[in-house]
Amino acid sequence: MKDSCLGRGGRKIDGMERITGRAVFTADMTRPGMLHAAFLRSPHPHARVISIDTSQAMKIEGVKSIITGEHLPINFGVIPVAQDEHALATDKVRFVGDEVAAVAAISRSIAIEATRAIEVKYEVLEPVYSIEDALNPEKPILHEGRRKASNVLRRVFQKYGDIDAGMEEADLIIDEDYFYPGSTHVPLETQTALAEWDENGKLTLHSSTQVPHYLHKALARVLQVRTQDVRVIKPAVGAGYGGKSDPFSHEFCAAELSRRTGRPVMFILDREEVFYTHRGRHPAKMSLKMGFKNNGEITGVDFKVVSPGGAYASFGVVTSYYFGVFMTLPYKLENYRFEAKRLYTNHPPCGPKRGHGAIQPRFALEMHIDKAACQLGLDPAEMRRKNGVEPNTETCNGLRITSVAIDECIEEAVKASGYNEKYGKLPLGKGIGIAGSAYMCGALHGIYQNEMPQSAVQLLVDRSGRVAIYSGTSDIGQGSNHMLAAVVAERLGIEPTDCHVLEADTALTPVDLGSYSSRVTFMAGNAALSAVNQVRERIVSAAATKLECEPSDIILSNGEVFNGVSPDRKLEFKEAVVLAESAGGTVSVVGHYKPPPIGSRFRRQSVGPSPSYSFTAQVAAVTVDCETGIVIVDKIWCAHDCGKAINPTIVEGQIEGSVYMGVGEAFLEDHTFHTSGHAKGLHFGPSILEYKIPTIHDTPEIEAIIIESNDPEGPFGAKEAGEGPQMATVPAIANAIYDAVGVWMNEAPFTPDKVLRALKNKARADKRNAKIGGAE
Repeated sequence: MKDSCLGRGGRKIDGMERITGRAVFTADMTRPGMLHAAFLRSPHPHARVISIDTSQAMKIEGVKSIITGEHLPINFGVIPVAQDEHALATDKVRFVGDEVAAVAAISRSIAIEATRAIEVKYEVLEPVYSIEDALNPEKPILHEGRRKASNVLRRVFQKYGDIDAGMEEADLIIDEDYFYPGSTHVPLETQTALAEWDENGKLTLHSSTQVPHYLHKALARVLQVRTQDVRVIKPAVGAGYGGKSDPFSHEFCAAELSRRTGRPVMFILDREEVFYTHRGRHPAKMSLKMGFKNNGEITGVDFKVVSPGGAYASFGVVTSYYFGVFMTLPYKLENYRFEAKRLYTNHPPCGPKRGHGAIQPRFALEMHIDKAACQLGLDPAEMRRKNGVEPNTETCNGLRITSVAIDECIEEAVKASGYNEKYGKLPLGKGIGIAGSAYMCGALHGIYQNEMPQSAVQLLVDRSGRVAIYSGTSDIGQGSNHMLAAVVAERLGIEPTDCHVLEADTALTPVDLGSYSSRVTFMAGNAALSAVNQVRERIVSAAATKLECEPSDIILSNGEVFNGVSPDRKLEFKEAVVLAESAGGTVSVVGHYKPPPIGSRFRRQSVGPSPSYSFTAQVAAVTVDCETGIVIVDKIWCAHDCGKAINPTIVEGQIEGSVYMGVGEAFLEDHTFHTSGHAKGLHFGPSILEYKIPTIHDTPEIEAIIIESNDPEGPFGAKEAGEGPQMATVPAIANAIYDAVGVWMNEAPFTPDKVLRALKNKARADKRNAKIGGAE
């Protein structure tokens, strides 16, 4: 008997393709007669488009077609309630870099040359940059014609329990402000699309997308064609982190330029353009008021957040809810109120970045807990454990909790790091800090709400013994292809390498909604499990007849099918498949997953409820140089409850990658713009030279600790591990800085100048307090 596929480490089934360079990305593709496309982008943050003259550009040799907003007038947006984008500007440009025109030519250099020959007349308008501007009714409205003339995209207000009573019950109330900056994804591969129409008027689009299904729907809408005439294929993708979760202008423009020229069109965004496309982390200005009893129990949370989200909605409506709904985890809370405002501003649109919407409030909440622990004389780790939610409970805002291992996560992170021996006991400049968090395993509802399954998987078992897995999932590096193969292989007693995953081709694979909100393992994994259980039943039935035993006696293991009562009687797996096919025809089935009904207790609970939640605890150890303000993270211990580690190697990689990104947001990343002068509205550094992300030299040692709670509804107990591990990184570092030098860093990133300023303010306050104490 072979070992289980589950819990066994090792490389992904498609890992060697990436390592050897055999994986084919969209930009690797070529087609006969292929054209290359480029954008003309706006130099203004806010302006009305008066006229566009393309006549001189069309005279350039090699230019085949130019399109403007009039050629693609249909609006779009990933969220149905906020369809506020156009592939090219139709009336106004709303940020520096907004797309105005697109050119197709025989080379990219010629296409770029042609964009410079296009003449555009603008009426420059007053820009809206700040939160104050966006909330000022006297300032220009970015999107006229909305039901409410306002630059507030969405306001969310929710209240549970009695917040006033909770604050009255408190022995300690902490009320402070925090700021978390915007940041962007910086994937290795930039956004790319290749469009081609065939002689029957059908479009095939290859794209580096995370959401082929939603892109398919958007293409049909904008191009005004039947959905059955559109095919979206996702080749290998060089990471996304949420930045490829929208339909984008280059995808629509590649398709339209191909339709007009009758030739394939390739659109590859350069690195600077990726910064304009953005869809990264929302900056968040937060106000948090929390009440605590002397024993550390949380009596109430009152949270307000406002976010300048850029020129278009993207996922901003969802973000408005995500800012608040997850703050009821992982700690017990009965009295809770939150208000969130997501604003329109003249910047590139923000969207979903790893830990979408939940990282910013987690920063504030986890620092608040440490502040309370300090003032109450409690141990921060133990305070978190005492407040932790329990399995099979429901939060005050109606989130259903199944499996929970937050207590074990805290315990293991504390033990591995020596937290109890170090906290509050290290020399000046050395500190250790802890933080906890929770995250979803997929949204209860899809972006387009309906009653259909969120994920489906089709299996075709060939008489050779090879299993084809057809899935609409998008593997963007997180290992979902391996997950599907492992789930199927485990039930059939074969190796994952005997499975072939065909993913994300809307003409061949059943629907999956895409890689976002950490949904794939839970939802597509359950769909695969549903399918393989049906296949297994057919194979077992046929084998039992041949081996003269009951179906319940059959064992599938190591590529063979055994009579469990008489193990010497057996078949090769492929022989059993032949028997099953002979008995009932081709062995091909479809399984699907639809989340259970959750969240009906309160109104407007379509955003936040999930089939399950992951839990994390992190401990960070830092060294702070009091003379320079430089903070070095010495090590981070991250204990993550992933339910069941289908492949521990992949889970550890996801934990390490999440923590790495958290370190970048803690010290380096800040998606900011010029607010005055000739560069007004321009990104401060739209390149990897200026926009800093951690190198190997900036990345601390990361110890990934896998905690398994075996979720009762997850595939073999599995939950997410792709986003949750990042949640606690920044607050754990912030709490460690306080332990090291006694200053609270309420604003990220923790750059040396901010740390020095905080140290100087502390020194002045200490001196002032000493004088007051002496006078007394």
